[in-house]
Amino acid sequence: MVKQQIYSVPSFLLPENTRKEEIHILAHQFTDSRVRSKVTLEQNLFSFLVEGEKRVFYAEKHAVINNTQFVLLSSGNCIMSEKKISEEGFYKSVVLTFESAALTRFFLKYPHVCIEKDNHDRTEEPFLVFETDSFLQNFVHSLCLMAASGKPLPIDLRILKFEELLLYMADRYPQQLLSLRANVSGHQEEVMIRKSAETNLYNNVTIEELAFLCNMSLSTYKRKFQKTYGTSPTRWFLQKRMEQAVGMLLVQREKPSEIYHKLGYENHSSFTQSFKQVYGLTPSEYQQQKLTV
Repeated sequence: MVKQQIYSVPSFLLPENTRKEEIHILAHQFTDSRVRSKVTLEQNLFSFLVEGEKRVFYAEKHAVINNTQFVLLSSGNCIMSEKKISEEGFYKSVVLTFESAALTRFFLKYPHVCIEKDNHDRTEEPFLVFETDSFLQNFVHSLCLMAASGKPLPIDLRILKFEELLLYMADRYPQQLLSLRANVSGHQEEVMIRKSAETNLYNNVTIEELAFLCNMSLSTYKRKFQKTYGTSPTRWFLQKRMEQAVGMLLVQREKPSEIYHKLGYENHSSFTQSFKQVYGLTPSEYQQQKLTV
């Protein structure tokens, strides 16, 4: 029988007072026949199987992993099925979880590893699967021994093991490590774009100025904004501001002359022009028509 669970990783496996730390090494095992779960990955993680089988499903990709492989999962939502191979056995795995900031610091500390040779956009994958070898088997064994102690591992030791793994991957899997950097960098840029837009939604800030604040060229900002929101910055800001304007006009019953500056417009006429572009009426005409219906 498949057991249904919903949990967050690594919080699910951690004491509350350690959940905010950037790197964790954790052991995970069970004796049930199978566990299928909805999982929110709060951090990126490497998952190493010792015994059993893991199936991972993201929206656009899925894979089956056994104990001759390990997998790198990006933060986000996924469905995970974990099962033991035999009725007499266990499901055992050890995971190394890390914040994107830890990866950024790694590349700053070791700028010579995985030097990018071109500027082409790389495909962002939700996870990557790798084959284990003798070095990685010994590495996993060392993680298991550390996790089995039952004592919290010093952060310096966790950083050391994290860097050891990435330095090995830089030599063995350089292209995949570059993909990881691109994926994490893309996620950080998406967060920055969302913050820049939502923080300045009602401020009198131009698209060019937002691109500058995000350390991007105007064309790059527009392209990444389109990817994040599914529409252009100009159209997104216009729609959001006009939706807010309608609420002010109809719910709060404010006058158009009282609200244009609250929505980031320098004058009444430019606000009226934008409003008419979306609704086909001036703010005053729209308010009068809706309130008299």
